[in-house]
Amino acid sequence: MENLMQEFKEDLAQFRDMTEKFYAKEVSMKEYKGFSGGFGSYAQKGGEASMLRLRMPGGRLTKEKLKFVAEAIAQYDVKKAHFTTCQTIQFHDLDAEAVCEIMEKAMDAGIITRGGGGDFPRNVMVSPLSGVEQGEHFDVLPYAEAASDYLMGFIKTVKMPRKLKVCFSNSPANETHATFRDLGFVAKENGTFDVYSAGGLGNNPRMGVKVAEDVLPTEILYYIKAMVNTFVAHGNYENRGKARTRYMQESMGVDGYKAAYLEKLAEVKKSEKLDIDVTAEAVAKSGNGTTVSDKRAIAQKQDGLYAVAYHPIGGVPAVTKFAQLYETIKDMEAVEVRIAPDETIYIINLNGDEAKEVLAVTDDGAQNLFETSVSCIGATICQIGLRDSQGALRQIIEEVRKHDFADGVLPRIHISGCTSSCGTHQIGMLGFHGGAKRVDGVMEPAFTFHVNGSDAEGEERFGEQWGMMLQKNMPAFFVELGQAVQAERTTFDEWFAKKPEALKEIAGKYLL
Repeated sequence: MENLMQEFKEDLAQFRDMTEKFYAKEVSMKEYKGFSGGFGSYAQKGGEASMLRLRMPGGRLTKEKLKFVAEAIAQYDVKKAHFTTCQTIQFHDLDAEAVCEIMEKAMDAGIITRGGGGDFPRNVMVSPLSGVEQGEHFDVLPYAEAASDYLMGFIKTVKMPRKLKVCFSNSPANETHATFRDLGFVAKENGTFDVYSAGGLGNNPRMGVKVAEDVLPTEILYYIKAMVNTFVAHGNYENRGKARTRYMQESMGVDGYKAAYLEKLAEVKKSEKLDIDVTAEAVAKSGNGTTVSDKRAIAQKQDGLYAVAYHPIGGVPAVTKFAQLYETIKDMEAVEVRIAPDETIYIINLNGDEAKEVLAVTDDGAQNLFETSVSCIGATICQIGLRDSQGALRQIIEEVRKHDFADGVLPRIHISGCTSSCGTHQIGMLGFHGGAKRVDGVMEPAFTFHVNGSDAEGEERFGEQWGMMLQKNMPAFFVELGQAVQAERTTFDEWFAKKPEALKEIAGKYLL
């Protein structure tokens, strides 16, 4: 990795030159996007500021990396940061100088932005509590980190049709959507992986194809190389709209795709030596006898240790939170932060007293399940976004808070500003994607409503589209829904399971 990091550093001069030309209006938005994405940066809507995506393999934010993030925010007066559904951190509203300098300095802190966008392997995703979660099959993090290092080598050597997302799941919760990503490794009780590929959310969503069973963790790189080779051989280089791996199911058929993948796998196994030998880091720390009873404190499998969940609304914390959190945990043994695919962060390996400290410093986040709802960054920032998903979510939460519903009365919802599903609307119990609807001759902001999606292993399904709802009516819909569920002294999940027709009746008042 050291040689590769040096190559990435040498490329930064080219990024700076192109960025200066863009802000000098010498390069078009389209041309700059095609270049800058590969460095993990895009111009924001309007072309007057930039975003920067900090890759965090496995969502792992060590104290050293947290310190860098906090210092960069302070030094460059970063006004907005966002936890993404791909377990990264995005900085927003950066000027040309800031985006170039943060990108360079991040590398010295072990944070790579290269390949954070563009047609490259993206951030490798991992179940956020891997290694500490009660009931997990085994710790998949070390294998994911090995996979991440390996995938970085393709950035400068292989031209793929589009981006490639690889993820690992440690339990049936399937938080990383491993059964329907470009390539997913699903842990099993017997210590092996089942492997799925050619799945994905967004336009033309597809569940993944199971291409292998009972794969030894030491052999995962063979399966990654086979995926890259299959994508290069059969992916669509002519039409970007159909260049994601899931379209190979369509062009080749499921059986044809699986056969092609297994052919490439056999070739790789015959010609290369890609076995790995990694060991999970044991948590030597133990509890101090203090117990914690709080819905945000999760007992780890390590006796006496806790993980504390913190979910800033919309995945957008106050930028001062990073420094505050670092100062709180910097001297705590073995403590680190994990970013989850639902925009929650977990501070792990805390003894009881430490957990209480972290709970106190993170008490400004979501107070119930509904407030842990997921939203992409939205159309105020994203070039391709159609609707302000962040604004819509905050409007809904603000109105719902007035009614003091019991926790669980409303479910977590997922909102995307467009069809790309960066807010994972397709797998939410209730999901929305942004669009517009003509009403009385006037185009109004609206969202398409999706119902009953799921990412749980064995229960995977994409939500059904029920119609469009005007953004201005969404708060009233959730208030009425909450009132109906609360009146029956139950949770939304139990209520919907018993009487799904009741949801249709309420939604029907608001759908167009």
